[in-house]
Amino acid sequence: MLYGHESISHYTKSNIAIWMAMAFQAGVINIGAFMACHRFVSHVTGFATFFGHEVSRGNRTQAWGMLVVPLFFLIGAMISGQLVDLRLKLHKKPKYYLSFGFIFFLTLVVFFGGISGFFGVFGEPLAAYRDYALLIILCLICGIQNGTITTVSRSVIRTTHLTGITTDLGLGIVRILHRKRLEHMENEGKANLMRVGIISSFGAGSVVGGFIFKYFGYAGFLAPVVTSGILFSLMIYHQVLRPEVVAEKS
Repeated sequence: MLYGHESISHYTKSNIAIWMAMAFQAGVINIGAFMACHRFVSHVTGFATFFGHEVSRGNRTQAWGMLVVPLFFLIGAMISGQLVDLRLKLHKKPKYYLSFGFIFFLTLVVFFGGISGFFGVFGEPLAAYRDYALLIILCLICGIQNGTITTVSRSVIRTTHLTGITTDLGLGIVRILHRKRLEHMENEGKANLMRVGIISSFGAGSVVGGFIFKYFGYAGFLAPVVTSGILFSLMIYHQVLRPEVVAEKS
């Protein structure tokens, strides 16, 4: 599991549970950002598109904003790189608990900032600086999450966006159809099921989040607070409080 081993690329029940939970969480966060200020945050592609759109309209301030915000996705990935990827490369124990702790803390900031009115009215047009603050924090969360999972799964899993995983699914389906002519296909079926699960979990998070944010506004961010809090607690227990249990099982 994601406690002390160098890879979670194996299709165990515990690993799959983590992948699905994080994909669900990403779906909730993404729909929450879109409903709060009309922008997606779990992938960078949209910001490049919006940058071009704002430039063509002559809105220089918003155009620069569309360039600055995704930089925090990059910063998030760098944070996970420092805490997880670099330590793995140096054969040191990765600090998953800090990576997940950052995610949990930042979702708490979004939740309390939202319900206290710091981010303004839920669903207002993207205009005020407070809206960019919200997007920056959510992009930072997604960058940390995606960087962490990408590293420890050896690029098998990405949970915050579906473009890559959908491409992998398409390739995997063709491989399955021609499996009799190919070698090393023993895990391709499991991989395809995992890809379908990731896509489905992200979609489920978007649907559930849609209803939650529709009725509760910023309070809906309590959902990712709960999921990230559970994962953070698991990391603390297995990496800090009871690391000897992992050592015995390894």
